[in-house]
Amino acid sequence: MKNRLQHPLVAVAVVTLATLPWVVADLTGTAESLGNVGTVAVSGLSVLGASFLLAWGAETAEKDVPRAFAIAVLAVLAVAPEYAVDALYAWKAGQGEVGAANLAVANMTGANRILIGLGWSGIALFSIYRARTSGDVAVEHNDGFLTDAVLLDRSIATEVFFLALATLWAFFVPLNGGIGALDLLILVGIYVVYIGVIVRGDPEEDEVHVGVPAYLQKTPVTTRIPAVLLLFGYSGYLIFTAVEPFAHGLEEIGIAYGVPEFFMIQWVAPLASESPELIVTAYLVNKARTTAAFNALISSKLNQWTLLIGTLGVVYSISLGQYGVLEFNSKQAAEVWITAAQSFFALAVLINFRITMREAVALLVLFVSQVVIEFLHIRGVIEFISTYDLLIVYTVVYMLIGGVVFLTKMDHVRTVGQLAKESATGQTAVAESD
Repeated sequence: MKNRLQHPLVAVAVVTLATLPWVVADLTGTAESLGNVGTVAVSGLSVLGASFLLAWGAETAEKDVPRAFAIAVLAVLAVAPEYAVDALYAWKAGQGEVGAANLAVANMTGANRILIGLGWSGIALFSIYRARTSGDVAVEHNDGFLTDAVLLDRSIATEVFFLALATLWAFFVPLNGGIGALDLLILVGIYVVYIGVIVRGDPEEDEVHVGVPAYLQKTPVTTRIPAVLLLFGYSGYLIFTAVEPFAHGLEEIGIAYGVPEFFMIQWVAPLASESPELIVTAYLVNKARTTAAFNALISSKLNQWTLLIGTLGVVYSISLGQYGVLEFNSKQAAEVWITAAQSFFALAVLINFRITMREAVALLVLFVSQVVIEFLHIRGVIEFISTYDLLIVYTVVYMLIGGVVFLTKMDHVRTVGQLAKESATGQTAVAESD
């Protein structure tokens, strides 16, 4: 009996059962009757379950497709709710709802900054903490204060290169008056080329898996592939249907306690919609797969920074009934600039394929301090600086620190460019085959 309970499929069954209350509520249309607290509890449990199913599916898929591609699929599914929320606001803007365009940009920039400010920094710190007992070889222990570091695989050079291109373009988005056709062409084009590059790679079989992925990878391909598709499909359904009510329920609870609605939409709702991604990466770190966790985080940042921005103008135009530019105010322009600046600093940190505790703490402190100061300003506690000026100040700080870090790592900048070129042209593969 004990051996049966330890079977990997038992874990799948337990996680699936945990998601069924939400499935029943969603399919029967009774979710609204649960109330805010009940909705948050049931949908939140479903999101947690979906995160595990999604991670198992992505790990199993590495048997048959390039790891980078499997992680890219995981990243798209994990942030799908963010697309849905932003698309909703873009649609409302097309219908003439006042302020909806600003909310779309606020939600989008909030999600992107959370992914780096909490996601990249938090996963780096958690990786270093877990390495004390897991023996994760991707973590380097050094003497000195906050000098331990997470070592990243050089294969992320492709993601870093394309993310740098998207970040560079993001600085120009506000200068064009809003999000329009040119942003769609450039940003979505960057992502399409990126997918075209990584899908050409070969499946990697040197990674040791345990539990559910290990079991499924040993099954025949006629069983394994349908199982992966089912895991992706079911977890995608759960994430797409449960995260928005989960985020909305948290919004309503926050508003009931006096937190401004705009603040909830920019920070709490995106945090809820990013939760599947953060749970998946924490799960990977817990299994001493830190490299895969960071690959997923970087891939998520790339698709949010390209597809999410680029397609908002399309949704707006469809709702409008004709081509239009999704315009936003000066504050949201500053939100885009600070988000691009944070991305610039994060790229400077990762350009040498490692992130130290000191760098992770810097990312975390800069993010948290800006959000806290902005919240205190909204509540009238801090009045010596406007929100717009605060965003510009932090933008400058990110750019200055990032610029200094880049200058100390110029050799690595050239290395990333060379590795990305080899990945795109297949030079490495050719050299190895020769």
